[in-house]
Amino acid sequence: MSALSRIERLCQKKGLKMTEQRRVIARVLSESDDHPDVEAVYRRATRVDPKISIATVYRTVRLFEEASILERHDFGDGRARYEEVAEDHHDHLIDIESGEVIEFQNEDIEKLQEEVARQLGFKLVDHRLELYGVRLADNKSRKGEGG
Repeated sequence: MSALSRIERLCQKKGLKMTEQRRVIARVLSESDDHPDVEAVYRRATRVDPKISIATVYRTVRLFEEASILERHDFGDGRARYEEVAEDHHDHLIDIESGEVIEFQNEDIEKLQEEVARQLGFKLVDHRLELYGVRLADNKSRKGEGG
């Protein structure tokens, strides 16, 4: 038996009942290095177990989201996209031409957001930053490098 994926361990920790199909979906999500939508998760999961239905994937993703194991994003492409809830905060830059989602961290941005909240009389408790852009012409040939 293979080692448990990160998401399977989180499910176990939160006491979720894990069927074999949920385990497959959890592994697919743990192995994702992108931000897949349900249809992408379904395609990947059915390569492992062709009997998994799209309805099972939808229910499982919703269950994982409600258990704070997955985070849902809307990157403006009309599809809910998912990623494992991160231990370290990060923001997203979305290439509107390719749909590529790049995760990044920037301390200057974090400090500025806290400063803005403080100036307006608030303590920042959570936030989400999504930047949308297109690659500059001189960077298009470098797409995928260092990502």
